[in-house]
Amino acid sequence: MINLLIMGKPGAGKGTQAKKILRHYHLAHISTGDIYREEMRKESPIGLIAKQYVSRGELVPDDMTNDIVEEVLHTHKYPNGFMLDGYPRTRAQAEALDCNLARLGLKLTAVINVDINDEVLMHRMAGRRVCPNCQATYHVANHPPQVPGICDVCGHELIQREDDKETSVLNRLRIYNKMTKPLIDYYREKGLLLVVDGDLPVNTVFKEICKGIEEK
Repeated sequence: MINLLIMGKPGAGKGTQAKKILRHYHLAHISTGDIYREEMRKESPIGLIAKQYVSRGELVPDDMTNDIVEEVLHTHKYPNGFMLDGYPRTRAQAEALDCNLARLGLKLTAVINVDINDEVLMHRMAGRRVCPNCQATYHVANHPPQVPGICDVCGHELIQREDDKETSVLNRLRIYNKMTKPLIDYYREKGLLLVVDGDLPVNTVFKEICKGIEEK
């Protein structure tokens, strides 16, 4: 069983690498971002509260996110392991995760940190477009759809997420630097941290990640 956590600045390429890792190791994907987006789409009570924070580029409160992850971990089976994506983002969340995993007799194999230059990150985020129907992701410069503004997969009109807009991205980076970066030291002290350069080509990053996981 391989249990992973993938982290990094918003727009660092975590999503792309997560898909490749999930396929390669046949892991279950636990994405708090996906969970919250689905709740927002349904306009559930949790979704409406989360939307207020996400639209401002702020983190959803720890207790709310901890409860959701705890429920997912306790109600699903993971024969090959899992990958956490977008959680934890604070030391308090990391400590809550440690407690939840210990109660289940589980532990993390490695914590992957995809590092990236801020200027490259801003370019990536500003040009990202997403299909709200099938969740396919594009970039206006690096990975444009065949028809501008239209999803190649399902033909739905593409959108720019609120949390990909410049004001939100800058706020998310500010929050990351204040609250999330301390997690790097937290997991380094535990001997779990695996840092890869997100500026490298996608396949090179993936090979570095796999090499690091095998070493762990």
